[in-house]
Amino acid sequence: MRPAGTTPEPDAPTPSGLMALAEVACRYRADEIRPEDLPMIAAEALAAGLDTPTLCELAGWPRTADAHDIRNAFEQALSESGIELPDPGLARRHALRRLAAKLVDGQVALADLATDDWWETETETTEERSFVQLIPQCMCCLEYTARLDQRTWAAELRTAALALTTSAPIGPGC
Repeated sequence: MRPAGTTPEPDAPTPSGLMALAEVACRYRADEIRPEDLPMIAAEALAAGLDTPTLCELAGWPRTADAHDIRNAFEQALSESGIELPDPGLARRHALRRLAAKLVDGQVALADLATDDWWETETETTEERSFVQLIPQCMCCLEYTARLDQRTWAAELRTAALALTTSAPIGPGC
């Protein structure tokens, strides 16, 4: 019970709220989050206990606001929260690991792997290189890029994905 005549302390942001926003920053930097989704993400961050002037402003914006303005506001809100945008290359490597985890968990179809330009990802570890080398630029090129039958390719890709997901973490987590 607090003493009479005192006001309660404002709720501090939850560590999970900061972590969630830091992960969003990483996914945003890896181009996994569309600008029109950022106002709702800002609202969710407010609900998690984060509170900055720009975060409050962004949470009230419509999805149809100018994408450039939304991006600028989101980056300002991150700065106000003490969250730095990760290096784009590092963010992309984390995205690659999330993709590998989805593949291992059966949440992504093999055909969906060729929908992004993963072959352009700057890899730094053997596990990353092994996984990326097995991802074709497009599904119609699979027989040319993999030089394997599809069943063998799928097995090798899943093995490489598992190796990547269980390898040592990279850089700041996100």
